[in-house]
Amino acid sequence: MPNIKVFSGSSHPDLAKKTVERLGIDLGKAVLKKFSNQETWFASLVEIGESVRGEDVYIIQSGCGEVNDNLMELLIMINACKIASAQRVTAVIPCFPYARQDKKDKSRAPISAKLVANMLSVAGADHIITMDLHASQIQGFFDIPVDNLFAEPAVLKWIRENIPEWRSCIIVSPDAGGAKRVTSIADRLNVDFALIHKERKKANEVASMVLVGEVRDRVAILVDDMADTCGTICHAAQKLSEAGASKVYAILTHGIFSGPACERISKAALEALVVTNTIPQEKNMRDCSKIQCIDVSMILAEAIRRTHNGESVSYLFSNVPM
Repeated sequence: MPNIKVFSGSSHPDLAKKTVERLGIDLGKAVLKKFSNQETWFASLVEIGESVRGEDVYIIQSGCGEVNDNLMELLIMINACKIASAQRVTAVIPCFPYARQDKKDKSRAPISAKLVANMLSVAGADHIITMDLHASQIQGFFDIPVDNLFAEPAVLKWIRENIPEWRSCIIVSPDAGGAKRVTSIADRLNVDFALIHKERKKANEVASMVLVGEVRDRVAILVDDMADTCGTICHAAQKLSEAGASKVYAILTHGIFSGPACERISKAALEALVVTNTIPQEKNMRDCSKIQCIDVSMILAEAIRRTHNGESVSYLFSNVPM
C-alpha cells in the first residue's frame, strides 16, 4: 500500500500493531514521552520519526486509560503530521472519549463530546474513524467525515460460534436506549428480544429495573455499547436469572471496567462477559476469568484500507472481513 503511514498513540499499542499486521505494513516511527515540569501536571513530547510529506496518515489512539493525557497526545500527533505536510490525517479512535456527555441533560451541563469534536478538527484531523459511538448524533458534531463502524458483525459471529443454543436465545437490552441495537441483532439472528427499563438515583447507581419480555428457560444475551462500573449489567443479569433464564451472557463493545467492575462481574449471574479490544483488556482478563475478548483489529484494518483506496466502508456495517 503506497503513500500510507499508520502511527500508534500510547493508549493501545497492541491494537495498532495487530491492525498494521493485517494491512501488511510497518507501524510508523514516533517518539512518545511524558516529562514532568516540576509542577502537578505532565506534558507530552511527540516526535514523528519519519517523513509524512504527501502521505495518507492514520493515527490509532483509543479514548481509554488516562483519557485526558491520551486525548492531548492524539491532538499533538495530528497537528505534528499536519504541519509536516501530510496530505490527509485520519484519527482512528476505537473508543471515542467523553462520548457519554453528548447532550445537555441538565442546566449548566457541558456537551463535552462536541468540545472533543471541535478540538480534533482544530488540531487538523481531516477524517475520523471510530466504533459504536454511545450516541450516533456525535457524528453531527463534526464538520469533517466520520465513519462510525459497528461491532455488531463481530458480535454475531461470536454468538454463532460460542453459544450452542443461540437459535432459541433472547437478546436483551439493559436499558430502553439500547432497543435499536438489540432489535437489529435479534433480527439478524431471527430470535426474540426483550428490554429492561431502569431508573437511576444518580450517575452509576441504578434504583430499579423492570423486565419487559419472557426469558424463562432460555439463554439470555445482554447487549450494550459500554460498561463502566458494571452496576447496570450485573443488576440486569440478576434480574434475568430471577426471571428464569437458563444462562445469561453479556456482550459489550467498550469494556471500561473502572472501580469495582471486575469484582462485580466475578460475583454476577453471568456465564461470560464479552467485550471487544477497543480498550486494552489483558489485565481485566487476568483479574476476572469471566471476561472474554473479541478482536476488532480486522475491522479497523479494512476500514483503513478502504478509506485509503477510496472505497466504500458500508460493507463493514454487516460483514466481518476475513
